[in-house]
Amino acid sequence: MSRTPNFTGWKAVILHREDSNTERLERQFGLLGIRATRRWEPLSTWDDADLVLVDADQGWDDLLPQTDGLSGRPLVALLGSEAPGRIAWAMEKGASAIIAKPVATSAIFPALVMAVSIHEERLAVADKLRHLEERVRMRPLVHAAVEKLRAAQCMTEEEAYAALRDCAMQRRLTMEQIAAILLGGAETLPEVG
Repeated sequence: MSRTPNFTGWKAVILHREDSNTERLERQFGLLGIRATRRWEPLSTWDDADLVLVDADQGWDDLLPQTDGLSGRPLVALLGSEAPGRIAWAMEKGASAIIAKPVATSAIFPALVMAVSIHEERLAVADKLRHLEERVRMRPLVHAAVEKLRAAQCMTEEEAYAALRDCAMQRRLTMEQIAAILLGGAETLPEVG
């Protein structure tokens, strides 16, 4: 993230029992333009908020919606304990920032900025990983297209690969897309013969 977010109009859910910590959070959120709701019951969906703060000292597994290792929203752990198990629980749930208890108002804004930034980075990395996994899954198509070109054009493997790559670059498509077009017989590829 290259900019500091403007939190005006955001919705936050604070999963914590009411105490002086939640009072400080709610007061500071009001100053930041964040509408906060506090509750101590499981969050059924990530759609209820733009960011979530959770009591990592008292939290349990079903307090947050199930995820595949990435929280659905920026997640901040509220932690007053140094217990390794509680820290591990917060990390397992996808917390990307911690606010130590008792909550100091000066710690809130930096933690929110950090949580949002790290959450966005995690989403970008997950998206890139999905893209790369898809390309790896499609590599057998590229190999088959290279073999088809090799046989049809009497080329070496390197020449066939270069021809496929050049065709992909000319058409501004991925190698996998060009390979699928060639193998599917949807059209001939004049660029490769």
